Amino acid sequence: MTTLFAGCATPLNIDRTYAGKMQDSRARFLVIHYTVSNLQRSIELLTGDNVSVHYLVTDEAQPRIYGMVDENKRAWHAGKSEWKDYKSLGASSIGIEIVNPGYTDTPQGRVYAPFPQKQIDVLLPLIKDIVARNQIAPENILGHSDIAPQRKQDPGPMFPWKQLADAGLIVWPNAEQVKLKQASYESQVPDAAWFQKKLHAHGYTVPQSGQLDTETQTVIGAFQMKYRPANIDGKPDAETAAILEVLTSTPSTIVTPFLEQAAQIKK
Repeated sequence: MTTLFAGCATPLNIDRTYAGKMQDSRARFLVIHYTVSNLQRSIELLTGDNVSVHYLVTDEAQPRIYGMVDENKRAWHAGKSEWKDYKSLGASSIGIEIVNPGYTDTPQGRVYAPFPQKQIDVLLPLIKDIVARNQIAPENILGHSDIAPQRKQDPGPMFPWKQLADAGLIVWPNAEQVKLKQASYESQVPDAAWFQKKLHAHGYTVPQSGQLDTETQTVIGAFQMKYRPANIDGKPDAETAAILEVLTSTPSTIVTPFLEQAAQIKK
């Protein structure tokens, strides 16, 4: 019977003369993680049955990049997640895991492990390449803690987001504008409802209860980890309010010089 059907089969002939102009990459987001494991264990976990990722950056003396899932396929790295109006970002994102032990809880508090500069020197060209090919917007280059703040901390406060900003990959608050805004908030820090509204406008999923509940403080802490890592206590303060105000006042149409260059190359 198999032989009979095989003999009747004809090659599928698809004419690709025409192409629709209205198309783009399925990847709208890039999500950065740390593995909380050593290299060997990271590979075991990311090639197992539960999680996967598109790229893994090692922590060797000369870091390497492993391509583990084709970008055209979904990797299981984001889990339950939200950013702006998007949910379950695994289906629309490219994930990068960085080999890093994460954090250790000590009597003095939680201590996060640093990222060696050589690791970041390998990571930045990878991000630039992904962003240029997929035209991922600066505000959509995210940490796992941005899209799942109630359950994730990675890549943590030691991740050098400012280096991504300096490389023209993400929007960063202007220091002078922050300083001016901070001075105006020193006498009276905005209330919980203000922070909830601004965090939501930036992209975070946060309660709109008007109360400084645990969930809201967790989201404030996630925001601080990215933009003010020196103090990530999750408490509303003048500096955090100023950074948030500047970022949410920046037009969403701003494109960094790197992305402008990438767009020209694509044309």
